[in-house]
Amino acid sequence: MTPAVLGLVLFASVAHALWNIAAKSVSGKGYAFVLAYHGLSAILLAPIAIWLLVSGTHAFSLGLLGAAALSAVFHIAYSVSLQSGYDHAPLGVVYPTARGVGPIITIIVAVLFLGERPTAPETIGAFIVLAGIAVVTVHPRRVGGGRTTNGGHGKSRGHGMSRGHGMSRGHGMSSHGVGRGLAWGALIGTFIASYTLWDDFSVNHITDSPLLYFALSEICVATIMAVGIVTIPGGAGRRADFTSILSGHKRALLTVAILSPLAYLLVLYAMQQAPVSLVAPVRETSIIVGTLLAWWFFGEKNIGMKLTGAVVVVAGIGLIALG
Repeated sequence: MTPAVLGLVLFASVAHALWNIAAKSVSGKGYAFVLAYHGLSAILLAPIAIWLLVSGTHAFSLGLLGAAALSAVFHIAYSVSLQSGYDHAPLGVVYPTARGVGPIITIIVAVLFLGERPTAPETIGAFIVLAGIAVVTVHPRRVGGGRTTNGGHGKSRGHGMSRGHGMSRGHGMSSHGVGRGLAWGALIGTFIASYTLWDDFSVNHITDSPLLYFALSEICVATIMAVGIVTIPGGAGRRADFTSILSGHKRALLTVAILSPLAYLLVLYAMQQAPVSLVAPVRETSIIVGTLLAWWFFGEKNIGMKLTGAVVVVAGIGLIALG
């Protein structure tokens, strides 16, 4: 991975962490907030997509639209499963499992089926990055309480590192809870790998314009979720949440709607220049940035563990860069 591409992915990680910090200010309105920021992103990106098509810079095709629609389905499945996982299992199990399983599946599929051949230092560095992320995302038990902690608060909210976010209900770390957390984390990680691998294929084989592809994908996400908020059970409550977000969370909505697509667009461009088996683990460094920002802004504890994990991640990134 060249320094320029590595810089793109790391900058994307910072942008991703920042929008997750903004998303943390909105709680209890998961579906509505996801629809709101995807909808605003789609509105902002639609004129760019139209210009790219009208100017003749890039051509429209049913294949491109189909690829964007499938990407949208994967991203929606990820967001919905993330919300459900945090509702039914401990954050301290779901979160690190999902963020670890996703890149691992991506690396395995890319090497076995896509013919990618990272060098030995790059491969070792990728797994060192994942190990460092695991150290950062471990949430120790509260003494005597058996509950996961997040900065000492009874509730902890998870940050989706791609396009979603969710909440933890503070579940006890029983063996049953751990089992459910592993199951949900594995499912979420599978969706992370699915959209990562599909988007990598799309920007390398279906279109040469990540910007047009992503804009169409965002439009598809917003359209599908808008239909869902009208047709699925509980739509009235979600529509009320949507209205309250538009009136009471404008700053968070605008921040996420701008930084979320920016972060993922940079990742898409990086996947055109470097193997997805390397881009996938490096982009998870957003977890490091996010946890350090959470410590700085929200006073979350266990900073020693977080800094240790950050050092491990930096070592892994160094190996990838040297490779």
